Amino acid sequence: MTPVPLTWLYAPGDRPAVVAKALTAGADVVVIDLEDAVAPDRKEQARAATAELLAEPQPVPVHVRVNALDGPLAAGDLEAVAGLPGVSGLRLPKVTTAEQIVRVARATAPADGGTPPLYALLESALGVEQAYAIASAHPALRGITLGEADLRADLGVREEAGLDWSRSRVVVAARAAGLAPPPQSVHPDIRDLEGLAASCAHGRTLGFLGRAAIHPRQLPIIERSYLPTEQEIEQAETIVKAATREQGAQALPDGRFVDAAVVAAAQRTLSLAQRR
Repeated sequence: MTPVPLTWLYAPGDRPAVVAKALTAGADVVVIDLEDAVAPDRKEQARAATAELLAEPQPVPVHVRVNALDGPLAAGDLEAVAGLPGVSGLRLPKVTTAEQIVRVARATAPADGGTPPLYALLESALGVEQAYAIASAHPALRGITLGEADLRADLGVREEAGLDWSRSRVVVAARAAGLAPPPQSVHPDIRDLEGLAASCAHGRTLGFLGRAAIHPRQLPIIERSYLPTEQEIEQAETIVKAATREQGAQALPDGRFVDAAVVAAAQRTLSLAQRR
C-alpha cells in the first residue's frame, strides 16, 4: 500500500542545489516551484533547470508548481515539464474556474492518454466559492488546497480564525468530489515550530491531512502532528475488532456507538498508523 502523503516540501526551481537537498530531506513529495519563489527575471532559468532535472525519474515524487494559469508563463511551463519522467504531478496556482482545470488536462494529455495528476490551489474568494466545481472538474484533478497568503490578502483577513470558513469549505468540497483530504497551506515562519505544531493541531480538527512546508525543519513537526496518537490507535483497533465480530451498528463496552462510518474512520486511522 502506498503511504499516505503528509509532507510536501517546496523548493525554488531556480536554485538546483536547494532542490537537490529537498529531494533528500525526507518529505513525501517535493514541489519544485516556478511561481512565487522565483523572481521574474529568473523564470526562464527556473523552467530550464527544472526540465533538465526531471528528464530523469527522481527518488521521491516530484510535483511542479507552474506559474498562474491566466498569465503569460503557464503555457510554456506546462509544455516544458508536463510529460517528463520525473514529474509526478502538476500544481496549478490561483485557480478560479473548473474550465481552467479542463483546459490544462486537455493541454497536458499525451497522445496515448494518461494526463498527469493535477492539483489546484485556491487562493482567492472566487476560487473558494468555486471549490466544488473545481474539485469535480476532471478525473485528472487529484486534489485541492488553499493558498492562504494570497487568500488572506484577497479577503483582508488579519486573524487566523478569519480563514476557518474557507478552510472548511475546501475540506468539504474535496470530500464531496471524492478527493483525498487537502493538506494545509504553508506556515510561513520557519523558526516558529511551536506555532506550526499548534496550527497543525487546529488544521487536523478541521479535516486537513498533512501540510506543505518551506523548510526541512518543519517536516518532522508536520508528520508528528498528523500521525495518530497511541490512544487513537488503540481506540481504532478496538472499533475494528468489534466490527469484525458483529454485523451492523453496535455499542462498545464504554458506551460508544459504532456504525459503518465510525469503522471506516478507524480503518483510516490504522492506515496512517503504519507510518509510525
